[in-house]
Amino acid sequence: MNRRIFLRTANLAAASAVLSGCARKNPAIFNPAMNQAALAPVDLPESACHLPPVHVAENRVIRTVVGLRPHRPSGFRVEREQVGDTVVVHNYGHGGGGITLSWGTAKLATDLGLKGHAGPVAVLGCGVIGLTTARMAQDAGYAVTIYTKAMPPDTTSNIAGGQWYPASVYDDAHKVSESFTDQFLAAAKYAYERYQITTEPRYGVRWMRNYTISRTPISANEGHVWGADRPRIISGLDPLLPERRLLKQEENPFRIGYAGQFDGMIMEPPMLLNALITDFRVAGGKVVRCELKSPAEVQALPEKLVFNCTGLGAKALFDDKELVPVRGQLTFLLPQPEVTYATSFEDTYMFSRRDGVLLGGTHEEGNWSLEVDPEIVKAKLAKHAELFDSMKPC
Repeated sequence: MNRRIFLRTANLAAASAVLSGCARKNPAIFNPAMNQAALAPVDLPESACHLPPVHVAENRVIRTVVGLRPHRPSGFRVEREQVGDTVVVHNYGHGGGGITLSWGTAKLATDLGLKGHAGPVAVLGCGVIGLTTARMAQDAGYAVTIYTKAMPPDTTSNIAGGQWYPASVYDDAHKVSESFTDQFLAAAKYAYERYQITTEPRYGVRWMRNYTISRTPISANEGHVWGADRPRIISGLDPLLPERRLLKQEENPFRIGYAGQFDGMIMEPPMLLNALITDFRVAGGKVVRCELKSPAEVQALPEKLVFNCTGLGAKALFDDKELVPVRGQLTFLLPQPEVTYATSFEDTYMFSRRDGVLLGGTHEEGNWSLEVDPEIVKAKLAKHAELFDSMKPC
C-alpha cells in the first residue's frame, strides 16, 4: 500500500468520524537558551492560517537520495528460529515504518529472545532496528556485539523521512494475520510512548503538525473508505493520532482543496542514529565490520543468541523470498527554519527538518535501482510548487 494513500485513508477516515520511508535540523523548534526538551510543543499552531509556504524551486535543491525499503506484503517479521546451537530472533521487513516501529519491534524481539538466556548477545545490522534492539538488550544487562556491513551514515535508515507513522508496512490490512495485528499494535504503542520520553535534543525527536490536502471534499473521497469495516490494525492506531480533525474552509490556507490535520512526531535520522550509536558504545557495546553470507556463518559466531536486523539483507542471508525492495527517492531543498509542519498531497509529502526541507512520495516495489531519477525530481518539484504557490492567508 502506498505510504501517502495509507496516511490519508487511516488518518482522515478517523478525522471524519471524529468531526461529523531510505543512505543518505530546524533551529526554530528549540530554544537552546532554555534547554527545553526536544518534544516541547514550541510550534503546534492553534490555526493553520498564515503558515509560511515552502519555497519550491529547482535552484533550491541541495541533494537527492535514493533508498530501498525492506518490505514484506504480510508485514515485518519478528520470530524466533533455531539454527543449530544458535537461537536467531528475526526483526526485519518494516517497509516504510522502520524508524517509527523500531523501539516497539525491538521490545518484541528482546522479549522473545532474552528470557532464560545467559551470555553475550549478537545483533546483525546497524540501522535503526539493529541499534534499538542492541540498546534494549544492553538495558536488560547483556553484553552486545553488533556485526554489520555498513554503519551510519551509510545505512538504509539514514535515507528516511522520519515521520512517526507506521505506513507501508504491509499490503492489505484486511488480509494480515491476527498474530501480526497483535504484534503491530503492540509495537506501535510501545514505540510511540518510547519516543515521547526520548527528550534530549540530541536525539532529534519533536512534535510536528501534519496537514493532508485533497482536491475534493475529504468526507466524499476518503472519509468513507473503511466505513464500518475499518480493520482492527487501522482503528487501533486512532489513539496515537492526537488533534485529529478536518479544517473548515475558512481556516484552510491550502486553497487548492480541502485539508485535515493531526499531530505526530518526527525523528531526524542523522541525529537519532548518531545518538543511538553513541549510547551503544558508551554502554560498552562493540561493533565488528563484516558481511555474513549464510546461516552457517551466523551459527559460527561466538554468541549463541543472535538478533537478525539485516533489513533487505535478510532476503539473501535467510532466503526470505517474500522480502522485496520498495524504492524511495527524496529531494531536499535549502532549510527553512520557519517551516515547522508537514504536508501530504496526492502522491507527495513534505517534512521540514534541520538538514533541509524534504520532498518525497515515491513507492516503487521491486525496483532495486539506487540511481537518482531526474524525471521524478521534476515531477515532485512541480507538484509541491502547485501546492505551496496556492497558499494564502486565511
